[in-house]
Amino acid sequence: MGIKRPPIYPFGFNLAVDDLLKEEFDDCREKGIQPSLLEENGIGAKLFRNKILLSQWRNNLQGIRYYDKALQATLLGAPDDVLEFENGKIAPLDYKSTGSLAENIYDRFQLQMDAYTFLMEKNGYKTPHKGYLAFYVIDKSRGVVDRLPFRKKIIEIDTNPSDIYEIFMDAVSLLKQSAPPPHSRDCQFGKWISKVKDI
Repeated sequence: MGIKRPPIYPFGFNLAVDDLLKEEFDDCREKGIQPSLLEENGIGAKLFRNKILLSQWRNNLQGIRYYDKALQATLLGAPDDVLEFENGKIAPLDYKSTGSLAENIYDRFQLQMDAYTFLMEKNGYKTPHKGYLAFYVIDKSRGVVDRLPFRKKIIEIDTNPSDIYEIFMDAVSLLKQSAPPPHSRDCQFGKWISKVKDI
């Protein structure tokens, strides 16, 4: 009857902040200067210098890829930015904007950083097994006053790419099944479908 799943909640605000931060970091890259966030937090790395490759990796349709012949499948990621260390190692940097009071490192953020590290290593790069989350938190204590104030903080997390291939295999196996698995009991989409299936 043309009934569609509920749409994913739009992240328009987060996307707008991401775009602004990419512009700011790219401007610093162009000028050869360190962004204040990295400088103030003593991060011993510079912004990735290869702008052409970074532009490709950031693109959600191109990204940084790994094709596995055995699985006949491609794993793709699109990091917001990349840090480059003096020893030639690189690490992912992702922007996170939030209205929460604290910088929460959710499981999906860890998985994201682990996957980026995996992809970088599969593309022949060495990594420090670190990922960086640049948090821009709305400072609700100062009001708006014609500008939305943020406080910024960068958090370094350890990355572990060793589980990513198994997760990738599981995902490919699931997608190759002739029918999708049943919804879990707490799945909101499953609950919605059960309510509308008789309409």
